[in-house]
Amino acid sequence: MAVYTGGIHRFHGIMIERISRRLSLKFFSVAALLGLFGKRPAMAQDKKAKLQRLDRWDKTHDRIFLGGDFWANPMEDWAIKDGWAECMTDSANRSIHSLTHQIAGPGKGFAMSVKVGHSRTTRKDGGAGFRLGVKSDINEVKSNVFAGGGVNAGLVGQELFIGKKKAKLTGALDGGVVILELEGAASGDQVELMLTAKSWDSAEELGKVTAKAGADSLIGNIALVSQYTGAKGRTQGVLGHRFTDWQVGGDAFTVKPEQSFGPILWSMYTLSDSRSDEGFVMKISALLGPVGEKDNREVDLEVKRNGRWESLGSETLDPAAWVSTWRIPNWNEKKDTPFRLVYHELFKDGSEVPAEWTGKIRQNPVGRPVRIGGLTCQKDYAFPYEPVANNLVKLDPDLLFFSGDQLYENHGGFGIIRDQGGPAILNYLRKFYMHGWAFGEVMRNTPTICVTDDHDVFHGNIWGEGGEAWDTETPGQSKAGYKQPPGMVNVVHTTHASHHPDLYDDTPMKQDISVYYGDMVYGGVSFAILGDRMWKSGPERVDTGTGRADHVYDPTWDTIALDVPGLDLLGDRQEKFLEEWGDDWRGHSMKMLLSQTLFVNAATHHGKYDGYIKADLDSGGWPQTARNRTVDILRKSKALHVNGDQHLTTMTQYGSAKQRDANWSFCTPAIAAGYPRWWRPDEIEGMSHQNRPSHGREHTGEYLDGFGNKVYVYAVGNPEVGTEKHRYDLAHQKASGFGLITVDTDEKTYLCESFKFLVDATDGNPDNQHPGWPVKIHMDENGGENRLES
Repeated sequence: MAVYTGGIHRFHGIMIERISRRLSLKFFSVAALLGLFGKRPAMAQDKKAKLQRLDRWDKTHDRIFLGGDFWANPMEDWAIKDGWAECMTDSANRSIHSLTHQIAGPGKGFAMSVKVGHSRTTRKDGGAGFRLGVKSDINEVKSNVFAGGGVNAGLVGQELFIGKKKAKLTGALDGGVVILELEGAASGDQVELMLTAKSWDSAEELGKVTAKAGADSLIGNIALVSQYTGAKGRTQGVLGHRFTDWQVGGDAFTVKPEQSFGPILWSMYTLSDSRSDEGFVMKISALLGPVGEKDNREVDLEVKRNGRWESLGSETLDPAAWVSTWRIPNWNEKKDTPFRLVYHELFKDGSEVPAEWTGKIRQNPVGRPVRIGGLTCQKDYAFPYEPVANNLVKLDPDLLFFSGDQLYENHGGFGIIRDQGGPAILNYLRKFYMHGWAFGEVMRNTPTICVTDDHDVFHGNIWGEGGEAWDTETPGQSKAGYKQPPGMVNVVHTTHASHHPDLYDDTPMKQDISVYYGDMVYGGVSFAILGDRMWKSGPERVDTGTGRADHVYDPTWDTIALDVPGLDLLGDRQEKFLEEWGDDWRGHSMKMLLSQTLFVNAATHHGKYDGYIKADLDSGGWPQTARNRTVDILRKSKALHVNGDQHLTTMTQYGSAKQRDANWSFCTPAIAAGYPRWWRPDEIEGMSHQNRPSHGREHTGEYLDGFGNKVYVYAVGNPEVGTEKHRYDLAHQKASGFGLITVDTDEKTYLCESFKFLVDATDGNPDNQHPGWPVKIHMDENGGENRLES
């Protein structure tokens, strides 16, 4: 019988909870000889102690995804093959973490076992076995899977080891397969560990080693490891070790089935007024781990109406992105509707277990203000970003907007894969899954817009040039086009945005790369969604002087010369969309533009505190003519522009023909700021200001940015130099956090709030926000009719 908790599944009825009588007798005999009975009452006194089998790999079809109870490091290097979880490389430090079982009280006693298949093709045996006490600075299961350290206990060649303690095997391995059994019990203020190797059928003991470890060193995640040592880079064509029948038991463990992640990882949905005979259209995507050819490829969607669950049909998983997407027209937008996604996991023995992911499609918010959470840039040093995620759950906004950089290339470690095959896609998926793992709880009940930016497609910066391919022949990194293969880029777009409302124009770009721009009408507000950089011109078209092709370092350099004819910012297609969107007021009375970054160069220092840069061609301030054209198009919409990317929260107003004649921009804080930026124009000779706001804060007022664009800076949240060691303290120090925008369609106002990382956003403390916020903007101010500090 399957037991369900929310969207998480466990299979208690089919878990193996056993320890053979012979194994039990041997265990307690050894314990008696070692004189450990008095030291380990929790394990040794209970001869009925049971081990639970954690895996079902023996019954699972061949595939990449190891199951919702595990996290594989890295996912692309593991696969289930013939009943084993096998490492597909002999590179070092590949691991499988249990998500449901952690050691919390080592002195209470524990035991675990696993069957290990030693590779015959490994270039150099770096060992295989267990790792205990894997924990981050916050000892939280999701962050722990990426932590270093821990106590290793395994087999290398013909030697067993626990930490630095070693012992030779006394018998020969049979066909390269061995059972490793590890036991732990209290020994004073330490824990006595005993690792035993046995033949594959447990009939013969092949050796054992004992050692003591501090109890604190064992607290945290448990994992299986292939190759404790070996090559750092990823190798292909040479296998590592394989595992099956992983069992654990003992009072030392906390067991939390709700911590599993998959097979349905999370969902995202949108609700939009089509302004047609289709009424409101609901679109929802279900994201799963990569399943196999013989696995079920269908996901079912059900909704609860009048107290009964009704089917809305099944959709087939995309075989590259592992996403199923539904489009449901004529949705009843007037009330909340519970939904559940159901995936029937099929096994080789003919059995199946349904897994559920539940949530609600919330009603269209009318007759009250609409609240939008603005989020950007998730550097994984602060994963899983609990202060931000928990605040979002408490605030319960009506819409979430993730403006890009849901991942960075180094997310979760183990490097980047840049090739034409499936591994590049798996490498991306594994990193993107961290986004859903962190924010899935709030996304299950909240409409979500999720656009891509440069790092999502494995770029430091990107100038898309309408889908051009990256020039692999010319040296340099500041070039236009896409580095990654089109198939991988399309998977990025599918996983991020397949649930977005219908597109304005779905014609692909060059290389058949997909697009995602269009609008969403919800809560009486129309949200335009752009991909700023998908058509943007590249820096190789101009000369920036010395250094990087996309940075101007010389304060005397004439950046007006960079505004050469024929350069694009948004491109013709998105400009046309914005023109028509600005004139279309059907079904709404206010507008908001959602895009990757702001249309000005609002940073004077990059990377380090004294890292002055006059102009950054990755910013939305270049190219200037295209930027001014965009601002002029946007003006008639009277839309607030909400964006991110900069790792620097700012509240600015664009100027084109004159200062403050166009729309306001709210650049939200990074969820977890990595590369730091500052806006400190008052320290730079020649960057004078006019009309400083009455609050008198430095670095505010009317300026010309490094490209000569007109900008009024009302508020800026400059970071400190990052020095803190604790992940959350560091994120807070670096001015991380999130934005919240409240749109009042009666008052015609936008209230912008910029919350710091380590705060309770619901307690009303004015110090929770970056200096200068909250800021209220009236709709007509986005057309230059200024009230704020006018």
